[in-house]
Amino acid sequence: MASLLLAAPLLAASPAWADATPSLTERLADIREINRFTPERALPMLLKIEAEARAASVEETGEMLAQLCVAYQKVGKQELALATCDELIAFGRAHKDNGALAKGLVRKGYIKYDQNDLVASHDLVWEAERLANTTDDVELRVRVGVSAAESFAEDGNFPHALEKMQATLAYTRQHGGPVHLVIVLNSLARLYRQMREYDKGFEALDEALVAAEKANSPGRLATLKGTEYGLAVESGQLERALKAQTAALALERQIGAHAMAARSLINLSDCYLRMRDYAHAAAYANQAIAASAAINYENGVATARINLGQAYLATGRLAEGKRSFEAGLASYEKSGDKPELQTVLAEYGEALERAGDYAGAVKAYHRERGLSNELFEKRRQKAMLELQQKYDADKKQRQIELLERENQVKSVEIDNRRLQQRVWWLLAVVFALASVVVGLLYRKVRHANAQLYLKNQELKQQSVRDPLTGLYNRRHFQDFMRNHRADEKRGAGTSGEEMVSALFLMDVDHFKHINDTWGHGAGDAVLIRIAESLREILRETDMIVRWGGEEFLAFLPAIPKSGLDEVARRLLNGISETSIEFQGTTLNVNVSIGYAPYPLAPGGKPLPWERAVNLVDMALYMAKGHGRNRAYGVRGFANFGKTSMEEIEQNLEQAWRAGFVEMAIVTGGYPDLRASA
Repeated sequence: MASLLLAAPLLAASPAWADATPSLTERLADIREINRFTPERALPMLLKIEAEARAASVEETGEMLAQLCVAYQKVGKQELALATCDELIAFGRAHKDNGALAKGLVRKGYIKYDQNDLVASHDLVWEAERLANTTDDVELRVRVGVSAAESFAEDGNFPHALEKMQATLAYTRQHGGPVHLVIVLNSLARLYRQMREYDKGFEALDEALVAAEKANSPGRLATLKGTEYGLAVESGQLERALKAQTAALALERQIGAHAMAARSLINLSDCYLRMRDYAHAAAYANQAIAASAAINYENGVATARINLGQAYLATGRLAEGKRSFEAGLASYEKSGDKPELQTVLAEYGEALERAGDYAGAVKAYHRERGLSNELFEKRRQKAMLELQQKYDADKKQRQIELLERENQVKSVEIDNRRLQQRVWWLLAVVFALASVVVGLLYRKVRHANAQLYLKNQELKQQSVRDPLTGLYNRRHFQDFMRNHRADEKRGAGTSGEEMVSALFLMDVDHFKHINDTWGHGAGDAVLIRIAESLREILRETDMIVRWGGEEFLAFLPAIPKSGLDEVARRLLNGISETSIEFQGTTLNVNVSIGYAPYPLAPGGKPLPWERAVNLVDMALYMAKGHGRNRAYGVRGFANFGKTSMEEIEQNLEQAWRAGFVEMAIVTGGYPDLRASA
């Protein structure tokens, strides 16, 4: 979820209690405002009053622990932040205080978000919302209500997110003040930005700016200017975005919000990159590196180095650009943030491609694809584990029910023995009753076994199929190829032409842009529709596999050797013609393809299927590196005595240009990415 960034008001003005000794509650409220923008100032203030707060009321102790968690998290002390959250949760439960418990849960949800555990984060936030709504704490209810709405938006459920945000806004108008109104309207504007309803976003922002002026808060104004930057960038108003972010930076420097200022410098460098003003982009990137390093903001340093690398590459400073990019990548690798690393690798490949370094671009795409496959496999394994856990739970429940029935039978038998001792003449009736019970139990066991069989069949089916698209998964293809006769002679078709098998590997172009612009729900819709198109374009006898995140593999068991290029052309054009409807938007996408006949036999020796797929994968990324929406096919090998398979696999493009590999190139005839409302 997006961090709930609340700005601190200026503290230069004298508070209402300036001439009196402030209460602990007043001091905590003051520190809470400081903590939102300058946690490095707030943390020592909190530690100074910690002992006093622990001896105070439940509400004051809970608020102190909540602010301590905020401060630790914002200054980068994640372990202390998590420990403090857990202490606050235990404290709230021990005192049966829903307010303290909700504060602990929502803060822990923010930490889980930073750790990329969105499922746990959302569950914590929604539980916090349920508890917060039982209190009369306006500040808490507003903050948690906004976070709950943001969680639904992160799940791609924008209708529910908007409904939740509007309900929070109605509550705020009735019970809150200008500060609370700024919080909700700012988040509403960001939500409209995600929904691509920019006019409504600017309307919410205008009202928020009026409320922020009433609150006399430069910090909150800075936050709103940052939101205006995001809306303006995505709606193509770069001059407005630049003006808004420059104003935000001035306000942040005014209140000493160093972390926010570092992020603003990064945004300014990014904005100048979009405007193709590479000199200013590099200057602000260098400032961002220095500002981020000063506060130990490692991700900020890494992102600024990426921006600096893009500026250098765009101006022909290839060596410097690659060094800066690689330094940023190394930082992301060190942090273990693999989804972000995957995004940066894709940007690196595109930047190298624009700079004309096609070999470097292909290498970057390969690194990105390997990481994408790793993340996809982890998600698949997690899904299978959850399914197995559900199956085990169902099985355990059936066993419990069966044991309960067996205990009932034993109880009946004991009663029967007692009755036998007392009334012999009822023996026949008792035996008859027992027979009925046994018969019923027998039928129940048979039914349970039948259900177990169905579950086993379901698990077997799901173990070979991708749950999203219904296509075969990678594991099934691997099992199939282990038993496949790669050297089997196909003979000639009805036309007398040689028949071969074939491998086609496809990757959706600009898939990250689809997810970033329209959400992961749109990405799923694209994958589902492409799977349907592949079933329509290819034959029932062809095996279609979801190979990775946005990659598909097709294995054609028998096809005329001269027909491979035509299949590639049909795939390119057929998918380009496919329309995907998603939430009122029509999307059209393209794919890049690598393909080859199978088996491949350099020097007359067939390659293992794994190496054949690897060559096809390299051909795919040549298609990516040379413009996308095209297919590169490995036809065969030449002059093989002057090279080796290992050298060819090191650099397929170089081997092709040297004349060792025969390749075909098929281009698609449609634009690269289209969308219409």
